[in-house]
Amino acid sequence: TGEAEAARAAMGGSASLLPRELLREYQELTFLSKQEILLAYKRFSELLPKEERENACSARVPKSQILTLPELRANPFQHQICRVFSTSHNGDHSMSFEDFLDMLSVFSDSATSDVKSHYAFRIFDFDDDGTLDRKDLEKLVNCLTGQGEESRLSNAEMEQLIQNILEESDIDKDGTINLSEFQHVVSRSPDFARYGVLQ
Repeated sequence: TGEAEAARAAMGGSASLLPRELLREYQELTFLSKQEILLAYKRFSELLPKEERENACSARVPKSQILTLPELRANPFQHQICRVFSTSHNGDHSMSFEDFLDMLSVFSDSATSDVKSHYAFRIFDFDDDGTLDRKDLEKLVNCLTGQGEESRLSNAEMEQLIQNILEESDIDKDGTINLSEFQHVVSRSPDFARYGVLQ
């Protein structure tokens, strides 16, 4: 059919096409179009060694390869992003094709601000304990300002900034920011969640 030919062309003539039912399922489960999913499959396959490309759906790409993607190469939260989207059980933060699709889906312009803010929160939650505490906020600020001597904040500046963030965001005054507090701040200032994390 013409549709299959178009799909094959989009895949660069590759024989290892995504099965149609999987393609349909991925369209329902992500914010991506059919073309974007096919392109994602092609990009994911190209990160694999040649002998594994036939079975890209069941392969995992190492984190070192994921970090070569243009979307992540200059992102200060690249390691956190791999941690949040990886379903690897051995802590190597490798990605399956479905992990990769989830990541691209959240990065997509079509993703809702609720979804983006949920993942931004998880990316900013460095110790993965479900809240943003002072340590998380300090790491967040350091990621955003860079680690260079000239851009690093003094202890007093850091303390003042964290105090300001908590005053603005910590509604129940428990010294940390939970997901609903974070989403409340984001709803008033949508750019906050993006911060270049999920562009």
